Amino acid sequence: MPRLLYTCAYDGQQFSGWQSQKDADSLQDAIEAAFLRILKAPLRIAASGRTDAGVHAHAQCFHADVPEGCRMTAENWQAALNAHLPAAIRITEVREVPADFHARFNAVAKEYEYLICRAPVLSPFLYGRAWHLPHAFEVELLAAAMRVYEGEHDFRRFAANRGNEPAVPPADFYLRTIYSATLAEEGDIVRLRTRGNGFMYRMVRLLVGTAHQVARRRMSLDELQDMLQNPLGQKTRYCAPADGLYLRCVFYE
Repeated sequence: MPRLLYTCAYDGQQFSGWQSQKDADSLQDAIEAAFLRILKAPLRIAASGRTDAGVHAHAQCFHADVPEGCRMTAENWQAALNAHLPAAIRITEVREVPADFHARFNAVAKEYEYLICRAPVLSPFLYGRAWHLPHAFEVELLAAAMRVYEGEHDFRRFAANRGNEPAVPPADFYLRTIYSATLAEEGDIVRLRTRGNGFMYRMVRLLVGTAHQVARRRMSLDELQDMLQNPLGQKTRYCAPADGLYLRCVFYE
């Protein structure tokens, strides 16, 4: 059975996150429901990772095996799924991959973008799609704080508990490498892009929320650096809202 890799974009506002939920209002539920309508049989999909409720994606990836006897091409699948999905979810690409490919385990890096709007009044077209911060903060300090995260660090103080952490995690359980953490300004919009080899639960939002404290001079760059150098201290409590977070890209070898 051929294995296909699907790339999808979505506005996460109306969904409870990626992973399937009992009340079937997740992104995974919506996509699997579309497969069910097409195939008249259930089909499970496996994603590159989860996104939380309210988080958006430009290019989330998932794979699925084409059932035996199905003659639909990759192009057929894109059109068929888009015809059965909510308008807030679009399949943007479908391609065949090796039978042993896995959307999660073959991913080598991901890039997230976080949008901040500094305008005095938030445009209704950005509602639910950007963090509205009309009060003053120092953009240069925000950029400097984000650069502190670059490199390999133990990020346990920047990871929320999901509830399934091992009682005694291995030494490298919280170890991640941030390849780049950059800031760009476009008028009232500030774009923070973070690329790394992996991200833990709510990690990007905690990185942004804590960097914002530095940008408001409520925390120093030295204190932020200390949180990375001394990972056994108290976890950060500064979590940016889901509204402004986008999964931009998943990278494969």
